[in-house]
Amino acid sequence: MSRQTDSQKQRLFKVFRLCAVLLLGGCAYAVFCRLTGFGIPCPFHKLTGLLCPGCGVSRMCLSLLRLDFAGAWQYNPMLLCLLPFGLAVAGNVAVRYVKTGSLQPDKWANILVWIMIAALLIFGVARNL
Repeated sequence: MSRQTDSQKQRLFKVFRLCAVLLLGGCAYAVFCRLTGFGIPCPFHKLTGLLCPGCGVSRMCLSLLRLDFAGAWQYNPMLLCLLPFGLAVAGNVAVRYVKTGSLQPDKWANILVWIMIAALLIFGVARNL
């Protein structure tokens, strides 16, 4: 076994471990929200009374867990639309990290991130008009 293969296996284990931690944390948060009815409040909304681009993301995710796509759309349509693209970028970074050890995304993924940021900013302004 080559040294590079060992480090690739270690990096793959790190990626799986991070995914497991995020999945467990998300599930724990979902259970907490379902049992208590409380979620993380948006500080931007509390301070300004306006909706930020991320307002509704917890309720959107809880709706997705119930496969309620119409409900998820109501809470945050932009993030719902951007979710597959965000997963593609995360997947690109994960694969690149396992193969090379670099956390730098490919050029297309970098461009996509900037497009997503612009879309969220426009959505954040438009949803408050």
